[in-house]
Amino acid sequence: LDKAKPAGTYVNIFQFYLEKSGEHAAIVKCLQNVLPAEFQRIGAGKSSLDVLGVGSGGGEIDVQILSLLQSACPSAPITADIVEGSSELTANFKALAAKTADLKNIQFSWHSMSSEDYEKAKGGIKKFDFIHMIQMIYYVKSLAESIKFHHSLLKNNGRLMIIVEAANSGWDILWKTYKKELCVCSITEYRSSGEIAACLKDQGLKFEEHPVPNSFDITECFDRSSVTGERLLSFMTGREHFYESFSPEVRAGILDVLRNKCSTEKDGRVFFNGNLTCIFVHA
Repeated sequence: LDKAKPAGTYVNIFQFYLEKSGEHAAIVKCLQNVLPAEFQRIGAGKSSLDVLGVGSGGGEIDVQILSLLQSACPSAPITADIVEGSSELTANFKALAAKTADLKNIQFSWHSMSSEDYEKAKGGIKKFDFIHMIQMIYYVKSLAESIKFHHSLLKNNGRLMIIVEAANSGWDILWKTYKKELCVCSITEYRSSGEIAACLKDQGLKFEEHPVPNSFDITECFDRSSVTGERLLSFMTGREHFYESFSPEVRAGILDVLRNKCSTEKDGRVFFNGNLTCIFVHA
């Protein structure tokens, strides 16, 4: 999250993007398929379970994960440590957790800080059975350091789950084609699942990848007068105002790449390839 932006603006654009893209539903569908078996394996023979959410945002996915964990391991008490830099999103998460009946027995600890600050404050830090980093690995300064640190917090038989935009997805193509123009704010080095897999291999870590297919309608992005289109373009390029942020040539180029390289057309509508990848890293 770019510190220079008013948090409220970013949160509003982000929530708008989530509504338009269906991304959370796509992630939850994948997790419902893969997590129950993972959690039974992780929880086997353990008397309690500790979860760490890194960059958990408003907690919409976390509450699903914790509910799945409770179903898979009903007798084990669960703790959830949440690291999130946005106080606004943390407040949203607290409100959501309070009204989710399933979670009333889970003991939450809130860490209002960036993942880097959490790494720095790691004296006497606890270990975890399950750590998840969902759509946040773009914001860490050093990918290798972040993976190494979080992996070091795993308990025996634990798993680190990273969800990230897929290699060769529309995101990957857009952000690599316009790297010079886009990687200047909160994201200074774009990473898709290709970079994550390479980093995990470098560190000799064992992992599996699961596809998270998703696509969403970006037709309105090509209508200069559409407010929805402008808001989507702003989120997709990491800016507050797409049309004010780039030169006419760059804008035209981005729109061309979005239409012709990142999307498919069907019945006159343009659908962006928003595929993600879910990666499970072994302890």
